[in-house]
Amino acid sequence: MNVSIFGLGYVGAVTAGCLAELGHHIIGADVQQGKVDAFNAGQSPIIEPELDDLLNSARREGRLHATTDAAEAVAASDVSIICVGTPSLESGRLNLDFVRKVSEQIATALKVSGKAHVIIFRSTMLPGSTRTMVRDFFEDLRVAGQIKIYYCPEFLREGTAVKDFREPSLAVIGTHDGLAPESGEAKQLLGGTPAVLAWEGAEMIKYSCNYFHALKVGFANEIGRLCKFLGEDGTRVMDVVCADTRLNISRYYMKPGNPFGGSCLPKDVSALKSFARMEGISLPLLENTLDTNHAHLDQLIKLIMSKDKRRIGLLGLAFKADTDDLRGSPMVAVAETLIGRGYELRIYDPQLNLARLIGANANEIQRRMPHLASLLKQSPCEVIEQSEIIVASQKCARPDELASAARADHCVIDVNGWRELKTLPWEYEGLCW
Repeated sequence: MNVSIFGLGYVGAVTAGCLAELGHHIIGADVQQGKVDAFNAGQSPIIEPELDDLLNSARREGRLHATTDAAEAVAASDVSIICVGTPSLESGRLNLDFVRKVSEQIATALKVSGKAHVIIFRSTMLPGSTRTMVRDFFEDLRVAGQIKIYYCPEFLREGTAVKDFREPSLAVIGTHDGLAPESGEAKQLLGGTPAVLAWEGAEMIKYSCNYFHALKVGFANEIGRLCKFLGEDGTRVMDVVCADTRLNISRYYMKPGNPFGGSCLPKDVSALKSFARMEGISLPLLENTLDTNHAHLDQLIKLIMSKDKRRIGLLGLAFKADTDDLRGSPMVAVAETLIGRGYELRIYDPQLNLARLIGANANEIQRRMPHLASLLKQSPCEVIEQSEIIVASQKCARPDELASAARADHCVIDVNGWRELKTLPWEYEGLCW
């Protein structure tokens, strides 16, 4: 393909070199004459292993050219990849001026030429930005079928960017409606087996990945500070933590859902937080773990109360499925709050037998919900039929039970996926055995 790449900085230069290696013809576009001159000489404007060789080879073989003229770049290509920078403003927000300027230039050139074109945004932008660019510059062209627009985030690490492009750890294509694209330009150019989401979802994945990486660095460093204080080897501690690939390095716990609860996590997080404070060790990330858990619980309660309905049914009360442990259960906190505010509550939990509760488990529920017995029902159908809002935190019903009791006016909050199911048939996956 003939591909124009707007922005010859880090992402643009690597994308240009790697696509040229695959045999595509590249025309780079940048406002800085120095970058354009470097490209036209087959030289990389950045330091990155292998990139100079890739650009030099592409230049010698006639597959690489660069210009400061955006219209020229669009005219010479079938696909435009936007890789311009999105620097931070003093407020911390992104400056999208470069993306807007390039979008305007591409749109103007396409309106003049009338040619069909594919546009791929790769610049890191906050969710909603691609849709804003389309609305402001491309909507009439998109509706007319002249252009296709995708958002494809990059996951290139400095120092290994060429290798990352050749062997992507993650591939994502964002489309306007979240449906797979009818043509394969984006996949052909960017490789991998892509996940397809709406523009906003694709934009969010980039931030989710980077935030997770930042959290991991912060977490390891804070554990390291604690280990240093204790005279322990923090690297060795984290090596052993990472050796658990069932829970620690895995998909486990990596799904939006309930706040954490139970008898272990809240207690242990609180204990380590208190220990660090007593010893004067600053651990801001760890210290705020309980706060973010409480904020998640507050948001769940606000979501339930925002529906302006008074009859609430809870499917699941224990802190997780297949247990009767109510200690630290977020759903007990939800029930406690709703009862205190005058809501009519019904609860079904297949593992819960109050007569069998003993020790701290029995004491906590007696202290917090002494009238729990009157709220418990014998079947999920009884809860569903008599409730306006269903809050499901466990898979504790069969599909046929839900189908027989479901009504079109039900509001269902699936806590396991942090989503609302508003229409029949419900998506049973998160609710059923």
